[in-house]
Parts: sequence; C-alpha cells; structure tokens
Amino acid sequence: MKFLHLADAHLDSPFLGLSFLPRDRFSQIQKATNQAFENSVTTALKENVDLVLIAGDTFDSNSPSPKSQFFFANQVKRLTDAHIQVVMVFGNHDAMQPQNLLVTPSPYFKLLGADQTVASVLLKTRTGFTYQVNGFSYRENHITQDMIPEFPKKSSIYTFGLMHGALKSSAKSQNVYAPFTLREIQELNYDYFALGHIHKRQTLCTSPWVVYPGNMQGRHINESGAKGFLLGVIDESSHQTSISFHSAAPMIWQACQLTLSHPVDKATLQQEILETIQHQVKCTTLFRLTILGAQFLSSEETELLTDPEFTQLLSQSLPQSSLLVDVRFESTQKLILSATDTQAFDQAAQQVFTKETLNMIGKPIANKSEFIGTLLQDESFLKRIEAQARYKVAQRLEGLKQ
Repeated sequence: MKFLHLADAHLDSPFLGLSFLPRDRFSQIQKATNQAFENSVTTALKENVDLVLIAGDTFDSNSPSPKSQFFFANQVKRLTDAHIQVVMVFGNHDAMQPQNLLVTPSPYFKLLGADQTVASVLLKTRTGFTYQVNGFSYRENHITQDMIPEFPKKSSIYTFGLMHGALKSSAKSQNVYAPFTLREIQELNYDYFALGHIHKRQTLCTSPWVVYPGNMQGRHINESGAKGFLLGVIDESSHQTSISFHSAAPMIWQACQLTLSHPVDKATLQQEILETIQHQVKCTTLFRLTILGAQFLSSEETELLTDPEFTQLLSQSLPQSSLLVDVRFESTQKLILSATDTQAFDQAAQQVFTKETLNMIGKPIANKSEFIGTLLQDESFLKRIEAQARYKVAQRLEGLKQ
C-alpha cells in the first residue's frame, strides 16, 4: 500500500510583505500554494497511491475564496476519479462548515469528525488490504482540549491517526491547538500518526511513526528550504512502513549573508551581492540578504539597498527567476560611547528590547494579523528587530559625532 501525507497547504495565502513586487511577479508567487498542491496530486497519480491524508489547514481561512474552493474540488476529483481514497480533516485556519466544502460527493472522499469529535473510517485498498483512519476536524479555530484520549484503541488492522495539533507547551496560553504529549500518541501504538499544524517537517517518533510533513509551500523567510509532502509505503504482510520526503513547492525561501570588512563602492557592492546569491540558486528562490559589517556602508548605499526598485533590477541577473526580496543590516563594530552615554544606552536597551515591550508595541498590528502575532512570539525574530534597531541607532549616533 502507498499513501501520501500532506498538510498546511494554506490555499489563498496572501504572502504578506511581498505586495511591493511587480504585479505579474506577485501574482506568480500567490499561485505557488496552488501549484504545490497540484504537484502533490500529480505525484499521487503517478505513484498510483491508495490513500491521500490531508492533515488540516488546506485553506488559509474558514471562508476560502470561490477560486480556491473550485481549485481544491477539482484536484480532489482528479484523485477520486482515479479511485484514490482521500481522507481529510479541517485545521484551525479552515475550521469551516462541511456543507460549504464544494467537493463532489464520492465514496473515495471522507471528511472526518466535522463536529469536532473523533471519527473513524474503515477502508480497503484495491488489492484488499484493510486499514482504518481515525481523526477529527476543528469546528472552531481553537481547541484547548487534549483530544488523544478520544481516539479509539488500535485493533489488529493497520491504523492511521489524523490530527491537526501541537505538542503541549509549558506556557498554557500556547495550548490552544489540540495539545498532546508524544507519550500519549505512542501509547495508542497506531501504525502511522499523520500530523499537521507546524510548518516544519519533523519526525517525532519512528516506532510508531508520528510525523509532521511541514507545510507545502514556504510563505516567508521563517519557512525556508524545501517544502512538500511525505510518501509512505506499507508492507502489507508485516505492516512495516517507510516514508520519504518529496518536494512540491515551486519556489523556496533562503537566507544568506555577505560580510564586509572595509568600505566598497556601489559597483563592487552590487557585484559582491550577486556573487553571494547566484551560487546558491538551485530553483526559484526568494532571498533575504543580511549584510554583516554594515558600518562600512555609506548612507547612500544603505538607502539604495532598501529601495525595492533597486533589488528588483538586481534580481534580473539571478537565474531561475529568483528574487532578492529583503535586505537586513548588522554592524560588527562595537559602538564607542562615553561611560555616561554607554550607561544610558544600555539602560534604554534593557527597557525597550524586552518581549513584553515589543509585544505591546506590536499588539495593534498583531490584532489584525495572526502572522504578525506569531512572529512576535518568535525569539529569533525579536533578536533581529533588536539587531536592526541597534544598527539604526549606532548609525544615527555616528552621524551626530561627525
């Protein structure tokens, strides 16, 4: 038996922060989530799989656009027409009413647990191999209850678990996505537990299999690298399972850095940036460039690198239609101040660069965007904010000294 495990397609994803790009390029990027999903379906057909498991957040919201609804329905029809079984659950993003799902009714399509209770379906492959899938869908965008105790005990047949959820956290405020412990799932002893929710490919356990495939298309720099789905192969006699990752994303995100050790002119800077990026292109890539040693840049060079028009023109020299979409600056030079000024600067930094203060500053934006709210909980993101702020302050102070 063969199966595909995919999750977090996030059809209709807005790709926040990229609307400055030319309309045709931005439109192409917005289609990437659809292309990734279509690529996975094409692989399922090519591999002649028996089952496709969809572990939630297929759509980016619980009110998907008609365009995305019809796209998804057509992709599912490609599978069901080939007598490939599709079993899906809704996640926290697409917690919608099942009657609003435009998928054509078919015995080869099952939506599990639409009332937010664990449901089971007993199925059989074309060769007669019997298996069971247990899972539930979100009815609302938060589930604080641990749902694992609701899953039925395993019988002698091959058993899949299907769930959109997150490991329990020590911070209670984070336990709003069907929180679970790995030990609980291990004790169920299902043959394969297919998870969704975190946008990172991660195997929590191999015996039994407890796996996140990650999302199917990176939407920002924190979702860098190859994205796609998992292909599983089951030995029908021994129930032994092997899995392999397959890339589906038509583009990836990648961070790179350029270190400056002395001032350079604009032409040299441009050449060094291109040389830094070009050799890293293996497919269509959206780059974030961090320039270390930014103190060696003139104010004109800094202004040039933050001009979207310049980075777009620079990107024309990159292969595979890749783009430089973000430039960051970090100084490697310690700010030299008087003892009094150093004390005042450090005191101000301690007051400003705290998670609480930054969350307070960002709260009005976070209330309008779940993505921003997630970023404000990311320690690495907050450190980048601090680095950028320190660079800007140092640049201003150096200017005052002159």
